[in-house]
Amino acid sequence: MPAGGFAAPSNGAEFEAKITPIVIISCIMAATGGLMFGYDVGVSGGVTSMDPFLQKFFPVVYRRTHEEGINSNYCKYDNQGLQLFTSSLYLAGLTATFFASYTTRKLGRRLTMLIAGFFFLVGVAFNAAAQNLAMLIIGRILLGCGVGFANQAVPLFLSEIAPTRIRGGLNILFQLNVTIGILFANLVNYGTNKIKGGWGWRLSLGLAGIPAVLLTVGALLVVDTPNSLIERGHLEKGKSVLRKIRGTDNVEPEFLELVEASRIAKEVKHPFKNLLQRRNRPQLVIAMALQIFQQFTGINAIMFYAPVLFDTLGFGGDASLYSAVITGAVNVLSTVVSIYSVDKVGRRLLLLEAGVQMFFSQVVIAIILGIKVKDHSDDLGNRWAVLVVVLVCTFVSSFAWSWGPLGWLIPSETFPLETRSAGQSVTVCVNLLFTFVIAQAFLSMLCHFKYGIFLFFSGWVLIMSFFVLFLLPETKNIPIEEMTDRVWKKHWFWKRYIDDEHEKEIEVQKNGQSYGYDPASQL
Repeated sequence: MPAGGFAAPSNGAEFEAKITPIVIISCIMAATGGLMFGYDVGVSGGVTSMDPFLQKFFPVVYRRTHEEGINSNYCKYDNQGLQLFTSSLYLAGLTATFFASYTTRKLGRRLTMLIAGFFFLVGVAFNAAAQNLAMLIIGRILLGCGVGFANQAVPLFLSEIAPTRIRGGLNILFQLNVTIGILFANLVNYGTNKIKGGWGWRLSLGLAGIPAVLLTVGALLVVDTPNSLIERGHLEKGKSVLRKIRGTDNVEPEFLELVEASRIAKEVKHPFKNLLQRRNRPQLVIAMALQIFQQFTGINAIMFYAPVLFDTLGFGGDASLYSAVITGAVNVLSTVVSIYSVDKVGRRLLLLEAGVQMFFSQVVIAIILGIKVKDHSDDLGNRWAVLVVVLVCTFVSSFAWSWGPLGWLIPSETFPLETRSAGQSVTVCVNLLFTFVIAQAFLSMLCHFKYGIFLFFSGWVLIMSFFVLFLLPETKNIPIEEMTDRVWKKHWFWKRYIDDEHEKEIEVQKNGQSYGYDPASQL
């Protein structure tokens, strides 16, 4: 998900590096940005199913949910204002992404995380103290700005500070924290829903301050990455930090490569223009497709609105929140599976297996709901309700070890150095745009499609599985700078976009520019 600066290429040989306490602590502190994002995703669905919250901000929805026969089971939560409460965060995050890309490059990863923490804290204050809908939406927009800045800086920080051999695992640490944040939000909602006096929703929104404080304090305590320091001209400080995080004085080879990578990255004057060139089309198409497909699995629809969805299916308030807690826990555990399996079995196998699992679970859910849940009657019953929760958990688990983390990991490892910054910016923007679209449209789609909403998403799962099967190459254990030769030039379809003559021209140009160049001369 990083979207600013550069990452040093790997030459296939690993640099000397110990897994030092400062790296582990820094990564844990930085990854709390994912915790904040996950909490924001999880908390909105919970509070929007709480009666006091609906009564205060969305009285029309409240009346629909309590008056018999006033509306269809599937349509009682269909309200544009209610959807805007959830989706405004992602639209704000999309806008903030453009500014975050600049601050990540010019001010560093650490300061960008600090800015994110500030936005989170102010947004939490607005939401917890909200007196009207405008105040509530402003709070969500501020939280969205925090998401935009954190989602740019945190994954980039993690990938740059981690030793090569555990980089994949530490990158997924961000996604793991997102899932933990969702689970934490579901647990909080379950507890606050029982508070008498109608102020439980304020506590749910206010407790987002905990991960916000953790991220802010973490940003104050961690050091900036060597990549960022070198990129901004602080060579000696960058070298000092590199020694500290690698736990060795033998950092000269890695340091010189970082300096060289910085020099090459600075020579690219128009990365977005370069990104549109024919030779970069495979990476761009795959990065954008993965973000669109990730949202059209239907996962965010389920995670945003899990309590609302289960309540719609007739579970009742407490039962619906309890079911959402179960799915949140499955999400966390399955993401851990991804950390251990992604570098062993590969990206394609995880995505294809998950496609089969997600498709069948959604089709079966649609069949059960089509038979048991009608517009004005609910005949789901205890056993069928349990089966629906099991099937939702089956769907969530397969997503959490595939499209969840890999939707971010694959784009981050396929873009070449000269377009990586621009490529990751596009990746984040496309993801937030389609997250906004799904968040804003889901409850209306549920009203119009009814049980067919699951057939709609299962159709997309089928399409994306065929995309993976035919168009997504395996990138496991392949150094970034070798992607062109070992992946794109050998792929049956994408090889036609790789212009050998242009590649030679770029190589000649680079050799000419670096003739007689010694990175150490900058010291």
